[in-house]
Amino acid sequence: MANLTLDALHDLAVRVLCASRTSPENAAAVAQALVAAEADGLAGHGASRLPAYADQAMAGKVDGFATPGLSETAAAAVRVDARNGFAYPAIALGLDHAARMVEKTGVVAVAVGNSHHFGAAGYHVERLAEKGLLGLAFGNSPAAIAPWGGSRALYGTNPIACACPRAGAAPLVIDLGLSKAARGTIMVAAQKGEPIPEGWALDAEGRPTTDAKAAMEGTMLPMGDAKGSALVLMVEILAAALTGSHFGYQASSFFDAEGPPPRIGQFFLVLRPECFAGDAFPGRLEELLAAIVEQPGARLPGQRRLANREKARRSGVDIPDALHAELLKRAEG
Repeated sequence: MANLTLDALHDLAVRVLCASRTSPENAAAVAQALVAAEADGLAGHGASRLPAYADQAMAGKVDGFATPGLSETAAAAVRVDARNGFAYPAIALGLDHAARMVEKTGVVAVAVGNSHHFGAAGYHVERLAEKGLLGLAFGNSPAAIAPWGGSRALYGTNPIACACPRAGAAPLVIDLGLSKAARGTIMVAAQKGEPIPEGWALDAEGRPTTDAKAAMEGTMLPMGDAKGSALVLMVEILAAALTGSHFGYQASSFFDAEGPPPRIGQFFLVLRPECFAGDAFPGRLEELLAAIVEQPGARLPGQRRLANREKARRSGVDIPDALHAELLKRAEG
């Protein structure tokens, strides 16, 4: 494994992307998100994504030079057209604008269309919570999950996230994909030649598999079985239908440079807590969280992620030697 400081990994990611038909501004936004995921221990949304991102930018499947466009479509509604570019700068544009609007409206909805892979959903809303706002995120992705009782993938793993501000503590971030495991996690296992647990996925023939490569060619199982499948459908409606974007079964893969841009979507809700609870929200939230952690063995979501983040700040992150060598080669152009 190669050990890199967070700054070194960020610099390397920017160089890889800039060498692959991406503007410095967009490269920096993408690199910041990937390094944050790597630091949090979310390798499936970290440096492992860079080769596919670079290939797609080179092929024009994602426009590395795209400048997203924003419009206010109502008093508390924002639409961002990512213009087939990377999701990160488009989402940042929309949420930064919403954070200013919400001071007057109390709630703002942000629809991001014609977009691309948006990484760890919690990354985006955590930045809202750091400003004292509550954020909800919904995103769709290329088909990986079949409707319950069906056999052909229609929906993506469709992540959701919620971030709440806390008094004197890091925001509470709840971030989950709606499959039993993240597709990015299976991608990393496939890259390493490692097996996956039984019950995560089916192969292309609909049979349970522990082979990560076979799982990537098959379908993912939704968390919660039939109920989870219904939740996946709800997110598909919010993130794709409501943003005018592709449904999962219409979107091209995030993992290769083949085909047209995926054109998927993301949907966010931004809320100012004091508009609803007055001054009571911080205290009520802490009362609930205290009731959770007072139980032996219970912990709050995100505690492992925060520990990983602190360790990465001190000691850097480890990435596979083969991936590091590939990134260095790509950075040289």
